[in-house]
Amino acid sequence: MIMEHFSRRLLTESGIHPDRFRLDWASAAQAPLYVELITKFTERVKELGPLGSSDGKSLEEIRAKLAAAASAASSVKLRTQFARLTLEMRQEKDYSSEHIEAKMSEKLDDAIAREMGKQ
Repeated sequence: MIMEHFSRRLLTESGIHPDRFRLDWASAAQAPLYVELITKFTERVKELGPLGSSDGKSLEEIRAKLAAAASAASSVKLRTQFARLTLEMRQEKDYSSEHIEAKMSEKLDDAIAREMGKQ
């Protein structure tokens, strides 16, 4: 769950609607659930429209921001802060979306913006 929130945060910082990313789980025995998840996600992406035009960005700008996000995600400083955050959350044992979002804002937002700004 924490990685999902982290990925969404990077997309948002890149100017991409976070609904373009979804992480769900379905076992092989849950074929109907899998179909439902994929169908809903596909419908949502269609609602958002083509990447770039629906987000008010040119494809070149999106490519540049995604490259910055990829670079930020692989930076040692950000990965270290992310690891510390996950350890802290394991100790707290609160994995609610609200708690994860609050912790991400508190611990990672500045680091994400700083690392992406280096590009």
